Amino acid sequence: MPEPLHIEIASGESVSALVYPATPGKRAGITVLLAHGAGAGQRSPFLMRFATGLAGRGIDTVTFDFRYMERGRRIPDANQKLEACYRVAIEAVRTHEKLSRNRLAIGGKSMGGRIASQVVAAGAQGIAALVFLGYPLHPPGKPDELRAKHLTAIHAPMLFVQGERDAFGTPDELRPILSKLAAAELHVVAGGDHSLKVPKRHGVAQDEVYETILDWIAAWLRAQKTDNR
Repeated sequence: MPEPLHIEIASGESVSALVYPATPGKRAGITVLLAHGAGAGQRSPFLMRFATGLAGRGIDTVTFDFRYMERGRRIPDANQKLEACYRVAIEAVRTHEKLSRNRLAIGGKSMGGRIASQVVAAGAQGIAALVFLGYPLHPPGKPDELRAKHLTAIHAPMLFVQGERDAFGTPDELRPILSKLAAAELHVVAGGDHSLKVPKRHGVAQDEVYETILDWIAAWLRAQKTDNR
C-alpha cells in the first residue's frame, strides 16, 4: 500500500503525494517521481497501475497532485504554477528520509511529463533521467503547435513511451525531434493510444501490454548511470 505524504507548497498550503516503496530485496536505489495528466489525478487507475508496477520491480515511486487537482478544479493551473509545484515535489522527495540516498528520475503521464521536462530544461539539477508516458507533442488535430523546442536543453537521458495511435503525437512525429536530442530513447506501444491502450482486435490483453511497458521502464531506469547527488 502506498504511504501518504503531504508536500507543503506555501505557508498553510499543501498537496497530497503517495510514496510507493520498492519491494524489499529488489530495490534499485532509484526513485521515480511521476505527475498526473491534465484530466485525472494521482489516484487515477493508470497512474496507480504504473506506480505499483514500478515499485514491484524495485523502483521507489512517488506520485503527487498539482494544486488545481488538490482543490477539485478541472482546469490546470498556468505553466508557471505547475512548474513551481513540481519543483517543490522534487525537493520533498530529495529530503524524504527513506528516499534521499536514491538517484532521482522524474516524469509523468501526458501533461505531467511535459511539465517535468520544462522544469529540467529550465535548469533543475541532479535529475538522473526522465520518463514520459504519452508525451503530448502537440494538441490533438494541431500538429503545427509543437511542444518540443525546450527538449534540446535537456541533457539527462529521456525515455518516451508512446502509443502508435497517440493523437497528441505519434512515434513517427516524435522520431525526427528525438534524433536531435542528446540522449533520448523511444519505446513504441503497438496500437496504443494516448493512454497506451490497445484495441481488442490486437488480441493482446491490456494488462499484458502494461506489464511489458513496466518491464521496459524498470530495466531502462536501472541502466542509467547518471548520478543525481
